Amino acid sequence: MNLIIIRTLILYLAVVIFLRLMGKREVGQLQPYELVIIIMISELAAIPMQNTTIPVINGLIPIFVLFAAHVTLSFISLKSERARAVINGKPTIVIENAKIMEEDMRKMRYNINDLLEQLRGKNVTNIADVEFAILETNGNLSVILKPDKRPVQPKDMGINPQSEGLPITLVADGRLFHENLKKIKRDIEWLENEFHKAGTTYKKVFFANIDSQGKLFIQNKQ
Repeated sequence: MNLIIIRTLILYLAVVIFLRLMGKREVGQLQPYELVIIIMISELAAIPMQNTTIPVINGLIPIFVLFAAHVTLSFISLKSERARAVINGKPTIVIENAKIMEEDMRKMRYNINDLLEQLRGKNVTNIADVEFAILETNGNLSVILKPDKRPVQPKDMGINPQSEGLPITLVADGRLFHENLKKIKRDIEWLENEFHKAGTTYKKVFFANIDSQGKLFIQNKQ
């Protein structure tokens, strides 16, 4: 039993490390070859877990080979536009000037129901409002609305809002981030004083951050 647990942990850690090295992307953002590699890695890791007669190294070596293949293909795609088109494919325009491109959709085996579903996912209900809809290589649909249908931007109204920046986390799940206090040139005494003004204490705070305007947000533990 202990052997099985150890083998499982080794293979689990190996898979996590290799997938982490492959980059930060969700499943829906993966290219086809990346998805194939992930599926194969999971299958290769499962075999030594289930069969203790197979050495763990027999599962790790193929996983490393697939990882190396992924790195190689990614490097080739990065350096060569022609290779990128072969490996990843090319985006396809499925709507142009409110007209559905039937022939291109047929080549992609992409039906009208899929198109309407993804348009609704972009909060678009009327094809007549769409200037371009592009089916990306990872299957996502990019939608560009006609100019008169796009949301109003501040610059359209002659407004130039200042950049708000990112709020800085000071406390998360009861943990104090000392390095973030240094970023805003504050100390613990200042923070505890702010908590006191808000009628709470450090031990009761679940989350706290400060925005670029110096406004402090505090949420107590439940």
